[in-house]
Amino acid sequence: MVNPTKVADLDQLRRTVDRALSRAGWPAAGWYETTPEDPGRGQARKAVAEGAELVFACGGDGTVTAVVTALAGSEVALAVLPAGTGNLLAANLGLGNDPATGLEVALEGGRRRIDVGVIDDRCFVVMAGMGFDAQMLEDTSEKAKKRIGWLAYVGGAAKHLLDRPMRVRIRLDGGPPMPRRPAAVIVGNVGRLQGGVRLLSKAEPDDGKFDVAILSPTNLAHWAALAWAVVSRRERVPLMETYTAARVEIYSNRAQARQLDGDTIAPGKVMKIHLRPKALLLCVPQPDADPDLAYDAGAVAKRAKERA
Repeated sequence: MVNPTKVADLDQLRRTVDRALSRAGWPAAGWYETTPEDPGRGQARKAVAEGAELVFACGGDGTVTAVVTALAGSEVALAVLPAGTGNLLAANLGLGNDPATGLEVALEGGRRRIDVGVIDDRCFVVMAGMGFDAQMLEDTSEKAKKRIGWLAYVGGAAKHLLDRPMRVRIRLDGGPPMPRRPAAVIVGNVGRLQGGVRLLSKAEPDDGKFDVAILSPTNLAHWAALAWAVVSRRERVPLMETYTAARVEIYSNRAQARQLDGDTIAPGKVMKIHLRPKALLLCVPQPDADPDLAYDAGAVAKRAKERA
């Protein structure tokens, strides 16, 4: 599954994939290109119907989440071949933007079942959010992302540091509503953001619970204190409440920006999220020792170059 708009040289990618699979003794891959009308869900379902046992997703966040939605609950494995600049699952896997490294991970045979989040008819595996994080994504320039990578998000974030807080009610696992005035509510399955920043230090992708962060800074000093605590990995982060839950409902008094795995969706007043435990079979590094999926990508990248 490939998003042709995210790959600079599609022919080179084909050669890389075909050569790697041939040398490993694997059958040739079928090729399916995403379209603006279908970012990957229909193509992934077609591949499964035609007998695929593993689907490579090569693209950005939108491509990966579309494929995850198609594969969740099946026995078909997902392998991420990162492309673009904002692939959050690839960032948590430590793959960077190198498809060859993602290929090597799949060929080495590591597999792990992870939880999947669901909103309406869409799935996510990294994070969903309402408020500041989604606004940041909306206002980050695509040209800047191509030029300077994840640092481009700093510009998008700066535009919203002093926005009016949301007025929301949050319910966790059907409990009583919690009224809050946050800048953002983030529901995480794993904990790392772009650039390797770990927002949710205790998040694990297969523990049957989301980690929920409620961020409530109201001025630049608050944002600076929060950011420093996150970057320096302090145990307690000021102006950030954290909870765990398998069902999360967020109700706002007005439509808010929303995102799934770094891909914005239509603004709305409500986000109802539930968890499907261990619904996705994911190709991961072998061995997989770190519970948030991070690993030393350098070693795998070296093996990928040797195989090539």
